[in-house]
Amino acid sequence: MDLMDIQAPPEGGYAEADGVKYHYVELGESGGSPTVFLHGGGPGCTGWSDFGQVAPLFAADRRCLLVDILQYGKSAKPVIEGPMWDYHAAKTVALLDTLGVERADFVCNSWGGTIALNLAAKYPERVRSLVITGSMPVFHGPLAPLPEGGRRGRNARDVYYGGTGPTWEKMRELIARLEWYDADAVPDGTVTLRFEQSLDPEETALAGASDNPRGDWQDLTAELGLIAAPTLFLWGMYDAFLTPDYPLMLARMIPKGNLHIMSEASHHPQEERPYDYHSVVTGFLNQNHNRLSVEET
Repeated sequence: MDLMDIQAPPEGGYAEADGVKYHYVELGESGGSPTVFLHGGGPGCTGWSDFGQVAPLFAADRRCLLVDILQYGKSAKPVIEGPMWDYHAAKTVALLDTLGVERADFVCNSWGGTIALNLAAKYPERVRSLVITGSMPVFHGPLAPLPEGGRRGRNARDVYYGGTGPTWEKMRELIARLEWYDADAVPDGTVTLRFEQSLDPEETALAGASDNPRGDWQDLTAELGLIAAPTLFLWGMYDAFLTPDYPLMLARMIPKGNLHIMSEASHHPQEERPYDYHSVVTGFLNQNHNRLSVEET
């Protein structure tokens, strides 16, 4: 199976969650350990665009739920008022209720990882383990100011939607510059998938309104110390947003924090190195699944 060529997304399903509608793709064994995948916040990102390449590996023995975060993909695009990460965490818990998931592992990239970290702090009984890549839950770094004041992603979104508007070429440039280590290896299929989704009228309107409809930004410094779940920060050595000193700081802020730095990878190692990503993540999840099962019996 050539995981570098992403397949067309499955139809997926919809679920109501506390007044909003989520779209998700489900793969794998219905009786397998529930694993929720939450994607990043780049233009055109969806659960499938970020995890569709690697999810079939996890689906061999897990119930995989690739969720379109609210305001992305085929999920609802409400205007969010108040603290943004609290809003997303509460709605995600409501989604778990609808899907009959009592407790799940979370495997997340960037924006989705910050949602999962807040969820783990506020709803600890719903989280078994966390795997976080490229997320920015706190506004400070241990050694130096964050690139572009922590606004690199928002600035890139403004450039992508600004000027003459979105194009396939601009999407490829964005992915190559900010998300992949090897710019020449970015698959055309991934670019096309992201580009076509980025043209969604509601998504375009949200982008044009900048941050206003996304809710109030929250710094989660206080929340990180409350997270009881074993947490793995899996980071690309050349992440374009946050260098490896940042996740090391995060790992030390969480009681059961761990860190793995992956060579020859940037912001989306799950796409660029899917087999290696799966190997590291599934080893961590299974290790903690076995230990937690013993503790619960």
